[in-house]
Amino acid sequence: MKHLLSASDLTRDEAVHILDTAGQMAATQAREIKKLPTLRGRTVVNLFFEDSTRTRISFETAAKRLSADVINFSAKGSSVSKGESLKDTALTLQAMGADAVVIRHQASGAPHTLASSGWTHGAVVNAGDGTHQHPTQALLDAYTLRRHLVGDRGRADVSGRDLHGLHVAVVGDVLHSRVARSNVQLLHTLGARVTLVAPPTLVPVGVEAWPCEVSYRLDDVIVDGKPDAIMMLRVQRERMSSAGGGFFPSPLEYSRGYGLDARRLEALPEHAIVLHPGPMNRGLEISADAADSDRAVIVEQVANGVAVRMAVLYLLLAGEQSTTNRSAE
Repeated sequence: MKHLLSASDLTRDEAVHILDTAGQMAATQAREIKKLPTLRGRTVVNLFFEDSTRTRISFETAAKRLSADVINFSAKGSSVSKGESLKDTALTLQAMGADAVVIRHQASGAPHTLASSGWTHGAVVNAGDGTHQHPTQALLDAYTLRRHLVGDRGRADVSGRDLHGLHVAVVGDVLHSRVARSNVQLLHTLGARVTLVAPPTLVPVGVEAWPCEVSYRLDDVIVDGKPDAIMMLRVQRERMSSAGGGFFPSPLEYSRGYGLDARRLEALPEHAIVLHPGPMNRGLEISADAADSDRAVIVEQVANGVAVRMAVLYLLLAGEQSTTNRSAE
């Protein structure tokens, strides 16, 4: 890999290789000294044009655990607020010696533009662009699913394994969700069956071309589809034109039709797990009972995100040399 821009860019073997590498990275994080010398002397720039907490801190933690130098760039308070273009910002960072640029941008396609423009010579990692893609989120979700649902509930070695045979329901605001798009593509690549569940107003035009099924009735999917995992998407009210946005009658109606509550949680198969990319709107797409239940792996997703992003940065910047050998140097 030269860049990581989209989940659709990954083959099955490439995705499994990243997940396997993330497993090795996670193992190193159980040690007393968590820092590895792997990327010593490299510089990773977190270039964030949108607000973020989890993703930015996760990438920063991942880079620092690999001993990289980290520069955090926020559009707020920078020359961007004075009208500086993405090109001039990228050229400035390149002049400072950026080896990798992790970019989050409100415009779909911005990471692709950065990677293909020649404005930076380093690796480009898409940390979320508009409503388009968020590949590392899909990878950490796949890592979490594999850990819990493949093999003997995480106790068996799952190296080299994909997600063949699993059924994952992705529920909520699909229209505005880059997480949904990335997950549909990556889960399909890894052999899982995906069902999108949303009100018709929150289903994108052209979804019939996606490699998934679509339903408008959550209860039917839970009872008849028996999903192995249910992924609740955040209702992105900031991307809607008004408080209700005209996309659903009211928060109460949305919660009744598409929210995960204690009743729906109980109806899930006994082994099923609950995911959410965060931040959560408690009481809207997910109840407190569901968010805090033993089946929810939401906090674990955050921890897994560090290991997955360590793996991505390692594979982009350190080549194919094994983590074990690198750690022993």
